[in-house]
Amino acid sequence: MQGLGQLLQSGDWKGEKHVPVIHIPERIKAGEEFEVKVVVGEEIRHPNTQEHYISWAKLFYLPEGGKFPIEVGNFSFTAHGEGEVFTDPVATTKIKVSKSGTFYALIYCNIHGLWENSAKLVVE
Repeated sequence: MQGLGQLLQSGDWKGEKHVPVIHIPERIKAGEEFEVKVVVGEEIRHPNTQEHYISWAKLFYLPEGGKFPIEVGNFSFTAHGEGEVFTDPVATTKIKVSKSGTFYALIYCNIHGLWENSAKLVVE
């Protein structure tokens, strides 16, 4: 039986339009609020049409030493545009954490499946 992890795709976001890019500060102070932004198709735009689109993105945080990731964002992209009007799959949230750790982003493209990426955060 194939596990879900074997279905996740990743790559260099500069050359692959499906890889979610996680924008976070390099360092923060414990308990300091900061912005997390997840962008799909940052370098090469993803065609967000009614036929080919990013349906959703999820954002998780795994504190160092933690056993399981904590879901910190769940974003649905239900409007894709039409004609000459298109939307971009971009999600932003604000968060506070007290420990260093790793953010994980997971997105779903209706044609090309599940894609992932991660970014480390240092808490001083």
